[in-house]
Amino acid sequence: MSADTSGGANEDQRASLTSRILPTMILSEGSSPLTRPLAPVPFTSSRERAEARFQVQGKAIVTGGAGALGLISAQALLEHGLSSLCIMDLPRTLETSEEQIQSLASKFPSVNITKIPLDVTSMESIEAAFEQAHKAMEGTDILCCFAGIPGCQPSLTVTPDQFNRVIDVNLNGSFFCAQAAAKRMESSGKGGCILFTASMSAHYTNFPQPQAAYNASKAGVAHMTRNLAAEWAVHGIRVNSISPGYMNTILNAGDSLADVRKIWDSRCPMGRMGDPEEVTGAVVLLCSQRAGRYITGADIVIDGGTLTL
Repeated sequence: MSADTSGGANEDQRASLTSRILPTMILSEGSSPLTRPLAPVPFTSSRERAEARFQVQGKAIVTGGAGALGLISAQALLEHGLSSLCIMDLPRTLETSEEQIQSLASKFPSVNITKIPLDVTSMESIEAAFEQAHKAMEGTDILCCFAGIPGCQPSLTVTPDQFNRVIDVNLNGSFFCAQAAAKRMESSGKGGCILFTASMSAHYTNFPQPQAAYNASKAGVAHMTRNLAAEWAVHGIRVNSISPGYMNTILNAGDSLADVRKIWDSRCPMGRMGDPEEVTGAVVLLCSQRAGRYITGADIVIDGGTLTL
């Protein structure tokens, strides 16, 4: 009969826990050029100062960039001064959105706009795409994460594959894209800005559809935002998120959702879904180097007041 060694193994594990050394987070000092206030704008007119306040400078990657929210947010960043843009999405989504991407390029002929296929569930795809974008744009200053999928399954019957798929895309994919961008921002010595897409669903239980996996994934994104903001501030990297409510996109379209949309509207103080354009103000604010300078770890809810009820 062999001896039972499980007790000894457990003792060793407990001993290793009591002797472990935890990594320590380092916070920035106020005098650091990466986090201190910017010098006043050298303009005297109110118009010039207003334009400079919300200017967006640098080179941006937008994941999920071929979708409705990603494309319109990319356009807003370009309108506010972005110098280079890389749109990342699944190959089939890039293909179906080719006309909109070309239209965007024609509106901003002086801006370098590229598109790169990306699967946010693949570390190999993430590393290859971000390295290609970093080289093509000669830097990475801004990352906007719009890649995400819905998930509406009853919790008693949802399968592990269904649940894990939502978490893998929405939460894990967001983190590892942010990590890939942050490594390059840190190496540049200039810092940068990362914007996640959380959701109204991160803060409340949707009705009538059951979507525990989706809500958990977005709650994770919202709290991850705060953690990374604290951890990466020392590198001059600001990390924020937006939490849109129900948006008037293809995800919420179709006759089969007509009755559900009525319920959503009835539970919103403004009585309607949001227009994708209504997300762009928060995106520009959080990505602007001046107006958003002292904003990090924040989540801006854009839901027509739904969370007030």
